Amino acid sequence: MTASSNEAKKQELAELRERVARLEREIDAPAERWQPTEFYTAYYVMAGLVLGMFGAVTSLLFNVVGSTLVGQYPLKLIQVYLTFPLGERALELEGGMTLTLGCCLYIATGMALGAPFHTLLVRATGTSGLGLRLLVATLMAAGMWLVHFYLILAWLQPVMFGGAWIVEQIPWWIGLTTHLIYGWTLALVYPLGLYVPYRRQTEQA
Repeated sequence: MTASSNEAKKQELAELRERVARLEREIDAPAERWQPTEFYTAYYVMAGLVLGMFGAVTSLLFNVVGSTLVGQYPLKLIQVYLTFPLGERALELEGGMTLTLGCCLYIATGMALGAPFHTLLVRATGTSGLGLRLLVATLMAAGMWLVHFYLILAWLQPVMFGGAWIVEQIPWWIGLTTHLIYGWTLALVYPLGLYVPYRRQTEQA
């Protein structure tokens, strides 16, 4: 075996050792955590869907308790809201699967509205305190009530079903309060929908 052959093998062995060392360093190096570089819209939309459910359930419970206290049918609000897909005959419903589906539809609507509501609330308030969040949520909820009742339902329901039962049979203050409770609930559960990067226990230590 010649000296040049031994030198070539030593050089190859050194290269292999360097490659092994490099691979070991790469394996031991902590994995880089992904971080959003801009506003994480997709996350807040998904979080808003969940938080919107909380808001819808809270506002629905408020109306059930309120209707019971004044001697009305507990699901009066759902009855009136069901006039949008069912027309005037929805006012004759009491109990049954239809009103159950109406409650589910009410909650689903709250979830759908929660996506833009929570996203806009995060953009407007960031990590500000509860006071500012409640103020912004109040303005947003009041604006949402005006749009729903007087810019959409006031003309759309008569055109589609021949009557404006929602606007006529739900007092303005009930409609406004329902929307406000929805907005206030989202402001209160707001921290649950904030994006917090995941950190492994070793990184936290």
